[in-house]
Amino acid sequence: MLEALQAQNELNQVLKNRVEKACGLLDEGVPLYPNDFSKDTEVSDIWGNYDNLGGEELEALGKKFKLAGRVITHRSFGKVAFFHLQDPTGRIQVYAARDDLGADLYKIFKKFDIGDIVGVEGTLFRTKTDELTVKADKVDLITKSMRPLPEKYHGLKDVETRYRQRYVDLIVTPRAREIFQKRTLIVRAIRNYLDSKGFMEVETPMMHPIAGGAAARPFTTHHNALDMQLYMRIAPELYLKRLLVGGFEKVYEINRNFRNEGISVRHNPEFTMLEFYWAYANFENLMDLTEEMISSVCKEVNGDTVIDYQDERIDLTPGAWHRMAFHESLEKVGGVSPEVYNDYDKCKELVKKLGEKAVEGEKLGKLQAKLFDALVEPKLIQPHFIYHYPTDISPLSRRNEENPDITDRFELFIYGRELANAFSELNDPVDQRCRFMEQVAEKDAGDDEAHNMDEDYVRALEYGMPPAAGQGIGIDRLVMLLTDSASIREVILFPLLRTEGASGNGGS
Repeated sequence: MLEALQAQNELNQVLKNRVEKACGLLDEGVPLYPNDFSKDTEVSDIWGNYDNLGGEELEALGKKFKLAGRVITHRSFGKVAFFHLQDPTGRIQVYAARDDLGADLYKIFKKFDIGDIVGVEGTLFRTKTDELTVKADKVDLITKSMRPLPEKYHGLKDVETRYRQRYVDLIVTPRAREIFQKRTLIVRAIRNYLDSKGFMEVETPMMHPIAGGAAARPFTTHHNALDMQLYMRIAPELYLKRLLVGGFEKVYEINRNFRNEGISVRHNPEFTMLEFYWAYANFENLMDLTEEMISSVCKEVNGDTVIDYQDERIDLTPGAWHRMAFHESLEKVGGVSPEVYNDYDKCKELVKKLGEKAVEGEKLGKLQAKLFDALVEPKLIQPHFIYHYPTDISPLSRRNEENPDITDRFELFIYGRELANAFSELNDPVDQRCRFMEQVAEKDAGDDEAHNMDEDYVRALEYGMPPAAGQGIGIDRLVMLLTDSASIREVILFPLLRTEGASGNGGS
């Protein structure tokens, strides 16, 4: 407690000193937040184009550059100073001398702080230690920083502070910047891949009159003008399939979903999904496409299809992916015999023995899914397509032609985590209505995640939806995998957190 008070007092003194410096700059006619500096060069441009030049070549170049960025380090030696300037593309050393800036400007420069955003104009040279450096002819204050960067004290070691103050995290943590730069590359690569395959990107509503498309608890809101309750979407599925009815045969959407669920290293209530639908294709076609797409995206952003994730070597090379039926996985991976998982009472007893909840009247397929979650999923480290899920837990999936108790559905697992869910779509309106009615009964029995009846969607199917396959891929989890990030909060710029100062934790 005493250390915290001392740190706060020290911080308060630093803030006071910065305010005094800012007032001093204003007294000397220096604006704190001007908007008249135009840069013409990125730091990465200098490294990329001139790092191979020696001192004499740089001197002969005689070219001036205008850069802008944040002061990250600062060392003063009386009449000269060195500081590092950081922009979104990197950082570079700047040399500032009184003889170059002039006595008056150098006096003003010495009042700048670490964290200030400055504009620099100058030439390039190499120091005695051969470091590529900008020799400043001019250093302008662009934005005065009134708070010190955290490294000056203890760094951003507290994880929650990193997420809550992401703006600071991005300044001081190169790894954080790299993750989000790579996230952009991953999403761009996915778009490019799907576009190249003839898919059309679309946008569907985020506020739904009926929550559907996934088994999840929705967030609710209210539209005042229409006086109606709306749900933040849990999935775009039913709207995207309406587009199949309308004649678009290949569609995809990358956008936000919202589920009123717990927070963990794999779950954030607001998350990004890719969903795409492909007419005249089946779930096996989607396995092939998914394997090719994720492998190619990994190759594009990481340079290889074999990656290290949390000390595990993951092989995403096409052909190295495994495919196994759901019930087969219970037996071969989970060690549960068909005599147990196909017997309702024995299956229920094993579920309870594993410490899982078994609700009275729960269907066999749901019990089997709980066995899978406990005994199989954590062991699927390498890419595994698990297919032919029970119909009981697949209300929107097409039944298998040979066995109506299972569906033509798969889920993709990597490192013991679900990454994607896909199936051949159910396009029989009568079957779909019956499944919705079963879901309504389950909801009435207390299942908050069961589907509601969607009459308009059934009506759309009655107009005729072509046979199709569709899939959802969790973008955040894919980014976790391709950036070796242990928590989903590492790959979401502003994850949901409790109100600052609130007690309790938000989940593990």
